[in-house]
Amino acid sequence: MSTAHRRTTWLITGTSRGIGYEIVRQLVQSSANVVIAACRNPDKAVDLHALKDTVATGNLHIVTIDVSDFEAVRGFSKQLEPILGDTGLDYLINNAGISTEDTGFTVDPEAFLHVFRTNVAGPALLSQICLPFLKRSSRKVILNVSSFGGSHVQHFGNAYASYAMTKSALNMLTVKQKVEHPDMIMIAMCPGWVKTEMGGEGALIEPEESVQGILKLITSATSKDSGRYLRYNGEEIPW
Repeated sequence: MSTAHRRTTWLITGTSRGIGYEIVRQLVQSSANVVIAACRNPDKAVDLHALKDTVATGNLHIVTIDVSDFEAVRGFSKQLEPILGDTGLDYLINNAGISTEDTGFTVDPEAFLHVFRTNVAGPALLSQICLPFLKRSSRKVILNVSSFGGSHVQHFGNAYASYAMTKSALNMLTVKQKVEHPDMIMIAMCPGWVKTEMGGEGALIEPEESVQGILKLITSATSKDSGRYLRYNGEEIPW
């Protein structure tokens, strides 16, 4: 495929609901995007399939992945090869994540390890698996969806300790990735307090607004932005 006619390729995890779904919804509005929407249970992802049937013009691929299942992640390239071939992957958005309600003195070790496995170790491994595909692209962007809770300056107080610790670790992963591959763009981003199932009823912004900001930022990001910790609106988050 010639560069002039090459479509932009995206892989997003955690797409059956919330921010992940909204990212997919906005991207498939343009036939210039090839979108790989990954989720744990595609058969139950009713909204994704509705997009595929009604909006996406052959540019949406729904695939299975549980980022906490390391064996499945290691074999994930088998699902990517038929879709991407030699085209390359322009954007990887590590969005899948979970949370648990705890504090610094009520952390359950097993629950914490499960959150860490999903929120940090899974994205780290998936990024490794996707690296050969990213290197075939001229864009080479990884977005790790973080949270302001990952900052020791702006956080949740004593709440959501396990979640906050994993987001801090994800921020550090972003920095380590940036140092190892300065030819790529790695960004940690807080999507804001979004009105999703995870965000809860008290959240401040709609998914549409958050995702518009996210996509605007990462599609215009340069190497100077790599390793930064940003809000969806472009503000730098003190870490």
